[in-house]
Amino acid sequence: MSQPQRIDLAPNYSISRLLKGGWQLAGGHGGIDRAAAIADMAAYYEAGITTFDCADIYTGVEELIGDFRREHVARHGSESLSQLRVHTKFVPDLATLAHIDKRQVEQTIDRSLQRLGVERLDLVQFHWWDYGVPRYVEVAHWLQELQRAGKIELLGGTNFDTARVRELVDADVPLRSMQVQYSLLDQRPQPTLAPYCAASGIQLLCYGSVAGGFLSERWLGASEPREPYENRSLVKYKLVIDDFGGWELFQQLLLQLRKVAERHGTSIATVAMRWVLQQPQVAGVIVGVRRGDHLADHLKVLSLRLDAEDMATLDTVLSQRQPPSGDVYAVERDIEGRHGRVMKYDLNKEPH
Repeated sequence: MSQPQRIDLAPNYSISRLLKGGWQLAGGHGGIDRAAAIADMAAYYEAGITTFDCADIYTGVEELIGDFRREHVARHGSESLSQLRVHTKFVPDLATLAHIDKRQVEQTIDRSLQRLGVERLDLVQFHWWDYGVPRYVEVAHWLQELQRAGKIELLGGTNFDTARVRELVDADVPLRSMQVQYSLLDQRPQPTLAPYCAASGIQLLCYGSVAGGFLSERWLGASEPREPYENRSLVKYKLVIDDFGGWELFQQLLLQLRKVAERHGTSIATVAMRWVLQQPQVAGVIVGVRRGDHLADHLKVLSLRLDAEDMATLDTVLSQRQPPSGDVYAVERDIEGRHGRVMKYDLNKEPH
């Protein structure tokens, strides 16, 4: 097994700086070839991308990773997965926030344990849809009890803003990570969350670094897309482009990204991911793919290093962007807003 860059989230807990995401393998993205998906997991793991990201609400993904674990151990022995880390999430539905209880929390954690085929979850990332239902500290303490009981090794969060991360930390919730959307187009974690996390020993795990594929050669020189879009991901990230400064400024960014990519003999997407990976307090970037044919490009992210000239090239456009619209995940929490209408808030209701 090769050894790409790794980082410690906690003492004796090391992860690869690229994480293989599971969202694209979830139900709702079309049919999944089970054998191919498991083969892709093996290829990523053997290449040194040994940390997988999933969630209780990603239909079928915890089960797929569990199948991968069992098949890999059957072929190669129990020690063959000694470096595997599986990060899942605990995401109660919006409709349940007011009345969820400790028993339901434990049942959900037990379900993830069963699906993954493990005795202890490596990292559980807690998400809360509505701060207007102020029970997230209470529920986080229940997760902490399950951690003390040995069912969870580490606790993290997903999409909490700076004020609520501070609230959880002040309540002695031992957060090790916070998963957030972070890209050249969406730099909301940068002003306040990243500095607070640095002071509190919390590291960022980032998704959306290529904006659903918009940060790629495919869109360079392309006309601005119009509805209906191909998928919900494009709807979501087109709104991010609009907030960044619009299609014309986005095209200028792609031009500068291509200059940097050509300088290094790589792709726009690789440069975009590496830019996120080099931001302060970022421990890892999650790469979401349905097929394993992107593995070679993903490995280039780890070998690439953007220098001062590269950063200055990109800053010629980034200096013109609109300022971030609020803290992390603020606009997505507005159910009636442009961003909020794209979200699905009750995914546990969907068949698993």
